[in-house]
Amino acid sequence: MKKFVLVSAALLAVTAAAPAQAADLPVKAPPIAVSYAWTGLYIGANLGYSWGRASISNAATSTSVNLNGVLGGVQIGYNWQLDPKWVVGLEADIQATGEKGGFNGGTTSTNALSTPGVGFNTVTTTTTSGEAKLPWFATFRGRAGVLIDPTLLAYVTGGLAVGNVKVATTSSTTVQVFRTAGPDLISTTTSAGAAFSESNTRAGWALGAGAEKKINRNLSAKVEYLYLDLGTRTFFGGTTNATSVRTRDHIVRGGLNWAFN
Repeated sequence: MKKFVLVSAALLAVTAAAPAQAADLPVKAPPIAVSYAWTGLYIGANLGYSWGRASISNAATSTSVNLNGVLGGVQIGYNWQLDPKWVVGLEADIQATGEKGGFNGGTTSTNALSTPGVGFNTVTTTTTSGEAKLPWFATFRGRAGVLIDPTLLAYVTGGLAVGNVKVATTSSTTVQVFRTAGPDLISTTTSAGAAFSESNTRAGWALGAGAEKKINRNLSAKVEYLYLDLGTRTFFGGTTNATSVRTRDHIVRGGLNWAFN
């Protein structure tokens, strides 16, 4: 009985001391969850490359021109995070580009007797060359995407595109006189013809997709593809140099955004 009392007393002493010892132990705070809210205004900058096409046709020929070049610009937008998975938004951007390409506008030739009955023949050849440029464009688009995880947004985008297309052409005329009996070339004369240049701002549409990754609460990086179609425009209308141009563009660009959320 005496042993039982001693053992019981020892157990009670250990039990009473345990809470006091536990209170002296350091307690770790639960980890703080980092929140990556997507709702809010953002601004950013981008840099990329484009490979565009200009389909050009006039009275003499039809051809396609590569409008390749580096581009860069700025963007501004606003996102709304609808729930833990879905984000929608609006974005506008403006780009300066180095896109341009040269083209052969075609050759026309006429053959006529310069002095009937004398035996001379005149061949007149007119050659036209030109250059097409896309100096700048802007887009105004909606965005809708799904969050792969709280920091990674995959989205599609589309809307209005506006761009400035510039076309310039020059021509030269060569006159050759032949003796029909030979036929021997008697003379060749080349002269510069008319030069035309016209710039026009066109409206069209843009469609694309991309991904955006949060680096921290405010800074994010994105990569994006866009297709632009600025429609067809006739340049130099009312002249013998009238040229129809349809402009399309493929764009790949990367950028950084700073969010004010």
